[in-house]
Amino acid sequence: MPVIGNTDASVFRMINDLVASQDGRKHTLTKIKTCGLRREEDIEYANRLKPNYIGFILCPRFPKRYVEPAKALELKKKLDPRIKAVGVFVDQDADEIAEIAASGAIDMIQLHGSEDEAYIEALKKQTGKPIIKAFKIRSREDVETALKSPADYILLDNGTGTGEKFDWSLLEGMRAEIKRPFFLAGGLDPGNAAEAVRAVRPFAVDVSSGIEQDGAKSYFLMKEFINEVRSL
Repeated sequence: MPVIGNTDASVFRMINDLVASQDGRKHTLTKIKTCGLRREEDIEYANRLKPNYIGFILCPRFPKRYVEPAKALELKKKLDPRIKAVGVFVDQDADEIAEIAASGAIDMIQLHGSEDEAYIEALKKQTGKPIIKAFKIRSREDVETALKSPADYILLDNGTGTGEKFDWSLLEGMRAEIKRPFFLAGGLDPGNAAEAVRAVRPFAVDVSSGIEQDGAKSYFLMKEFINEVRSL
């Protein structure tokens, strides 16, 4: 899938609004990312349900969903090539990330730590991969900081894997200022997915714990989440 740059965000929104208005129905072009996949059955679920992206946690600081690079590559080979695999990293060495990217295990890079603009720019040049930069949102100023990032995409979240949502009203009040694609994460589940899309109109929604049961990905919860987003 071609990367949508900042200048294309307004086009995305125009199309979304146009499609939503046709025949009095509500539709969405919102993309879906299911994160924290680590088992072969998780990949099977994704291949059946066709989210736009899946995520591998490639930072060992998060052992619950951590996937070793070799395992990620093995899983990636089983993934439908139409689904993009995103590698999630937190304050890790750029050479380590570049090595994993070069192996073919991931198509995109997601940074969830304190990586600064210089790091992001250098990593983009080193890997040639699209980069998603995650930001912890607590205030309007946090959103403004995120919007200035040189990353290809930004991800607005409550924190690093907290499973809780932030105050979405911060985004509702800044619609005119948000002129670039963003992923919405934090506390999403089948019960609030549609509400999230209606409220903040993100480019993509990112879910992990909200589609888990007893600590593992649930096919039925994943299906319900995807259906909720795509039914709008």
